[in-house]
Amino acid sequence: MKNKNGYFGEFGGCYVPEALETVLKEVESNFFKYIEDPDFLEELAYYQKQFIGRENPLYFAERLTEKVGGAKIYLKREDLNHTGAHKINNTVGQVLLAKRMGKKRIIAETGAGQHGVATATVCALFGMDCTIYMGEVDTKRQELNVFRMELLGAKVVPVTFGTKTLKDAVDAALIDFVENADDTFYLLGSAVGPHPYPIMVREFQSVIGSEARRQILEVENRLPDYLIAAVGGGSNAIGLFHPFVDDQEVKIIGVEPAGKGLDTTEHAASISLGSVGVLHGFKCYTLQDEDGEPLPVHSIAAGLDYPGVGPEHSYYHQSGRGEYVSITDKEALDAFFTLSKCEGIIPAIESSHAIAHAIKVAKELTKDKIIIVNLSGRGDKDVQQVKEMIS
Repeated sequence: MKNKNGYFGEFGGCYVPEALETVLKEVESNFFKYIEDPDFLEELAYYQKQFIGRENPLYFAERLTEKVGGAKIYLKREDLNHTGAHKINNTVGQVLLAKRMGKKRIIAETGAGQHGVATATVCALFGMDCTIYMGEVDTKRQELNVFRMELLGAKVVPVTFGTKTLKDAVDAALIDFVENADDTFYLLGSAVGPHPYPIMVREFQSVIGSEARRQILEVENRLPDYLIAAVGGGSNAIGLFHPFVDDQEVKIIGVEPAGKGLDTTEHAASISLGSVGVLHGFKCYTLQDEDGEPLPVHSIAAGLDYPGVGPEHSYYHQSGRGEYVSITDKEALDAFFTLSKCEGIIPAIESSHAIAHAIKVAKELTKDKIIIVNLSGRGDKDVQQVKEMIS
């Protein structure tokens, strides 16, 4: 296991109060112990197959490829996982860790609600008490997911301070974690936060890229030319990218939310327009004011509505290993409709950002090139929101 100090170049680390540092040390030591334990890995593999439904297909989007007229576009179908997104990969892994640590209560934050639903799901599976913090703004635009969480037995706490979105839900969860550390495990949903969370989430999400790597070699007898995934905090993207990171011929592209435009203040393009700072206990590219306070952010996709980005993505950008671009709300919506009508697959609005950029890239490439897009979630949760926007 590489990177036990939690840094990716200058990014990452653990910038937290002493009380929280003590709690995180316990999580860290247990994670590094169990991630190499054969019994733990066997149990994880069991639930990946029998509960999540892995492995999922690497699907050749033939009609989309034909419509675009360039490179072959493959979709890694995380939308087919139980609960409809990649989030379940991480929640199953972390809840198995919490169980081994003897924790009885799980807390989590959620933006789009997919991580909250995935957390509530695994808590129901293992009979654990579950509290989900969600920004009040997000509870309104994702009412169906709030109901799902409650249906699964979770208590959903609307966060009413700050911007009332994902950033503030993380703040509220961290406060709870410090106050109730004896019996509580914080199941963080993205590859962000203080060490060991970014590396822990990456390890549980790397099943995406490991499968995709094996699958593309089986069908094409070679690696892809491009990997493309949406980036908010960055868990679905790092899960796809990491198993390919040493394959220098494979280009990595992360797609950030440009919202209403990079020339406005209503976006969440942390790498494209941010600067290096500390957010939620780790160093990363973040959208911040002159005093280092996080700026308000916007995206049509609640799951991308975060003023920072994971430390490993920050490092990929700084080192040149990854390219980070942005897609507007409108471009994402257009891709949402295009994939739905072309392939019979309704993508999550988050994933639609990646689809939109993949279409742009594919058009400029020859037909012998290969793109893998991470279809990180299905769009059921977004259909009502989109309906209201176009009516």
